[in-house]
Amino acid sequence: MKRLADIKISTLDLVPVRADKGAAQSLRNSLDLAQHVERFGYNRFWVAEHHNMDGIASSATSVLLGYLAGGTSTIRVGSGGVMLPNHAPLVIAEQFGTLESLYPGRIDLGLGRAPGSDQMTARALRRERSGSSDDFPDDVAELIEYLGPRFPEQKVIAVPGSDTNIPIWLLGSSLFSAQLAGMRGLPYAFASHFAPRYMHEAIRVYRNHFQPSAVLDEPYVMLGVPLVVAETDERAEYLATSVYRRILNLMRGKSLMQQPPVESMEGLWLPHEREAVGDFLGLAMIGSPAKVRAKLEVLVEQTQADELIFTCDLYEHADRIRSFELLAQAVRG
Repeated sequence: MKRLADIKISTLDLVPVRADKGAAQSLRNSLDLAQHVERFGYNRFWVAEHHNMDGIASSATSVLLGYLAGGTSTIRVGSGGVMLPNHAPLVIAEQFGTLESLYPGRIDLGLGRAPGSDQMTARALRRERSGSSDDFPDDVAELIEYLGPRFPEQKVIAVPGSDTNIPIWLLGSSLFSAQLAGMRGLPYAFASHFAPRYMHEAIRVYRNHFQPSAVLDEPYVMLGVPLVVAETDERAEYLATSVYRRILNLMRGKSLMQQPPVESMEGLWLPHEREAVGDFLGLAMIGSPAKVRAKLEVLVEQTQADELIFTCDLYEHADRIRSFELLAQAVRG
């Protein structure tokens, strides 16, 4: 039985944008956060591909990863994830092969099958490319081939990329990728930071379908967890209102630019919206270090996860850094 002290902790940065700061500051904040969590002992620092969202600045994921890896020295850096239907597998193999060549042994390639955007934006991204989420299993297989050892008579190679054997993760918020990850013997990350409802079922499907591979002898599960830690429960609840407001705007189809915390959400959301935000954040760890530690111990006991990856979208950058610092102290203390 795994205990909280046994598992690895990592960071997923959504590179949030404030209207009064702009994307450039968000990107600099991302590197600063990566440098801090590296010192705090975190295992990975991932960013995710999103498009046409004014409050998220990680659209050029591989470019950003080069910036982050170049500014850090030991922490693993990766995508959580690249939305593979938006790209030809060869292009991703070359991009991540380049990253691995520059920063050997530190690059992760997490793959998702969603577009990471609305359908209109997906069409703008793909243009003449006919790829869709239905092609995902074949695209994953093709990408693995490009990143593996070159075989005789191979006509198309990724340079850089070939024989880099970059760790590939499958990401998901439903059961499809869980089954595929298990069948291919790949590590699996579930997006429970925004879709916790199917978490237990996805873990079960993944483990039941797992087949040992050259990559893994046994299943490896990482779970996404929303995080707001502060010195007191009251302070954490106050800071979390920024997160509530951001998700509320997402549900309303409004700007995702970060908004400052408020003393109360009363009057800002309707009862059904409050319930929907609560469902979205069903796995959120909000509170003092002691409270969060206790909740995490239950989560690990119930899921036997191997790793937890935390996202923390607070209005003030200093509060985000402090939240990750307090979490590291709580987990390791």
